[in-house]
Amino acid sequence: MVEFLLYVAAFCMLSGATTANKTFISSGEMNITSCPITYYGQKYDKVYVTFNQNRFAVCFNNLYKPGIKNDCILMSGGTADRGNLAVLSREIPTGSGVHKLLPNLKGAGHCVNIIPLRDSQHSEIEQVELGNFGAQAILAIKTYSGYTSSEVEADALVDGLTVSKQRFQTAETIKGVITDVSGCRLSGVIYKTNTTVRNPDICSTVTCDVNGVVSAVSDCGPMERCQGNDSCILNTVCSVTGSAVVDFIGRVHSVPDRCGYTLLKPSTIPGFQVLGVFKERRRKDVSFLDRVILQTDGVQISLEQGSKVQVNNKNVMLSATTQVVYGVELSKDRTGVTAKITSSNYSISILFDGYTALIHMTGPDGAPVNGLCGDSGSTLSEERVSEHSATDCKIKHNEAADGTVNCNTITGWCNVLKQAPFSACNSYVDPEPFVTSCTQTLCKYPAVDHLDCQFLEAYVRACSYQGNVTVEEWRAKTSCSDVPQVFCQDKFCSAHEFCGVDSVSGETRCHCRAIFAAKYKPTSSFGEPTVCGKKSATVTLANCLLEDKGIDYSLLHLNDRTCRGKIHNQTHMVTFNFNSDNTCGAVIMANNSHIIYKNTIMTQNISMFGLITRHDLVHIDFTCYYTQPDVNTLAIKLKHSSVIQQIASGEWNYNLTMNAYASPDHMQAIESSTDIQLNEKLWVELKTEGLDEEMVVVVTDSCWATDQPSPSGSLRYDLIIKGCPNHADQTVKVDGNGMGTSSSFSFNAFQFSGNTGDVYLHCKVELCVKQSKTCTPTCNQAQRRRRSAMAKYEDENPAIISMAWTY
Repeated sequence: MVEFLLYVAAFCMLSGATTANKTFISSGEMNITSCPITYYGQKYDKVYVTFNQNRFAVCFNNLYKPGIKNDCILMSGGTADRGNLAVLSREIPTGSGVHKLLPNLKGAGHCVNIIPLRDSQHSEIEQVELGNFGAQAILAIKTYSGYTSSEVEADALVDGLTVSKQRFQTAETIKGVITDVSGCRLSGVIYKTNTTVRNPDICSTVTCDVNGVVSAVSDCGPMERCQGNDSCILNTVCSVTGSAVVDFIGRVHSVPDRCGYTLLKPSTIPGFQVLGVFKERRRKDVSFLDRVILQTDGVQISLEQGSKVQVNNKNVMLSATTQVVYGVELSKDRTGVTAKITSSNYSISILFDGYTALIHMTGPDGAPVNGLCGDSGSTLSEERVSEHSATDCKIKHNEAADGTVNCNTITGWCNVLKQAPFSACNSYVDPEPFVTSCTQTLCKYPAVDHLDCQFLEAYVRACSYQGNVTVEEWRAKTSCSDVPQVFCQDKFCSAHEFCGVDSVSGETRCHCRAIFAAKYKPTSSFGEPTVCGKKSATVTLANCLLEDKGIDYSLLHLNDRTCRGKIHNQTHMVTFNFNSDNTCGAVIMANNSHIIYKNTIMTQNISMFGLITRHDLVHIDFTCYYTQPDVNTLAIKLKHSSVIQQIASGEWNYNLTMNAYASPDHMQAIESSTDIQLNEKLWVELKTEGLDEEMVVVVTDSCWATDQPSPSGSLRYDLIIKGCPNHADQTVKVDGNGMGTSSSFSFNAFQFSGNTGDVYLHCKVELCVKQSKTCTPTCNQAQRRRRSAMAKYEDENPAIISMAWTY
């Protein structure tokens, strides 16, 4: 030993060989990346030192605390309470004095961490050295005259348990002592380098080779676990996260579509099976486990998003207290919903949190297990279940790669499952399938909604089932949520939605599934086209599309603020409507061909809430229109195409004729059999015979319609008033009135509202002597009234002539 320490001491004094690190008092943390130490199979690049009542501790996970799991070397420290660190970097070849003293040391040395310890008077008390020999390591201790104890203790701890106790007399340590701190660790047991040992506790023969690499040959099958005393039992876990299924024997199946599949069908429990239904979320080409269905004896239990549970399509309220439903134990806590069934010494439990399902099966070995989780080797198509698969579920969708995804970064993230603290599980659950499923998903799908942590969570849970191992502080070290709880607890979404995190608010909400949203996003619409009924108009919008744009449906209304959207509790579709009884402020417009009803969905006036708003303004028009007439086949027939009447007026006797035409040139006469549509323009000519055109002209004083043959009927509509068109009816035009022995006018055909009877047209005609220009009515365009003096008319017996039409 003296030979070795003299060698190291001489080595330390070589110029340029050492680099100083920070000095510490009482305790300190030091980075030893330049000279990492592999301590009993675990590699570390930090050391933590503490002094406590004559005890000196060098630890690798954290500062030493009694009772806490940690890898440490505990030594008596004399009166030392301070020190520093120096790193010596130089090769120590095999065959050196160190290798002669420690025959199991096979590799060359690369560097030594030297920790000199002093007391408050700066007297040298002790020196501790940790040497890097690749996968192996050595510990050297040297004491000085200031060390007053008769012996030096050196206890090696792994996971807080003492695996080695050594005592050295001071007479030895003054010269220097050296010991091997190399070895392997497996399932909490430490093995010395270059040894092979039978361990009945894990039913395995364990080898720790010369390089400190551990391997174990188990007597248990791929679905078995050792229960101690060299006894194996069925104890296996199937994990389903996203579209990746890690089955009972560690194979990875990737579900490529949105169909239903058999996950588990054990032959030991007849009639029982576990199904998984997959759907897309933010991308059309990546599917996720959407719900888990348990079927047994005609009963269907569905575990769904948000910890919702349905039994035969009826909701069941659960709590942490176990509830037995048709022989299945159901419970709910912050980690998700658990269903458990026990039969014939077999036990199957299913935990589903909305993203990941863990199926844990225990019992006697030997019986085959079918389904994607089983060991039958069946193909995906053979396990597809048509009963729970939509007709288009197998359609493949291609989408452009997500530019925000860096697969190299993702691979590094997923590989943490092979590192501390997850490495504590590696001997119980192979991390490779979980790394594969993690990278396959996250290299295509963004790490949103805590999906990246879901894969780590799945591995940790599988480890707790199979190895009964709890991984300490993994959440803090990976920046995952500190609280293990189900994502989107009690957040229930519709069939076309899924629950996720809103990128703006950071809160959870229901998002549109990609295939559903694809129908609307190209046109920037929020839902279905307007549905026009006979007396109503309805528009239906998807709330998830509104929320994608930051729109709160509860702040929207129609032109009438009291008319608001109503959301359906199951579908989350928002409906706005109005009808003839409540138009909700609809604007009604008409043109020659249509009657148009227009309303607007808009944001309420929120100025009352203060100076700010967090919602965009919304203005969505929707219309319904009706072609005029309402019934396209409705036609008008003139009862008489021409009316002739004998008139006696003073000394003049003449005939007055009223004719209807379909053209302004009066060439296309309307016969009694001609169909006329509502709103069609008609031309009417009033013509006389037997008057002296040089002396007399005809003035059409007025024309009006009634619903009865009598000109004085109570229901009356005026077309011509005092020789001028009715200013309220823009369709009426008068031509040549008071300019000759005939005149004409035109108007659009109509009927009385709510009246299906005949319409009667009456005209009052007067004669005027051509002594002045006052016979011609003068109609102001704005007021459309006649200003001529009726006193100039010579006719004291005006004629009234009538015409009728029917439907």
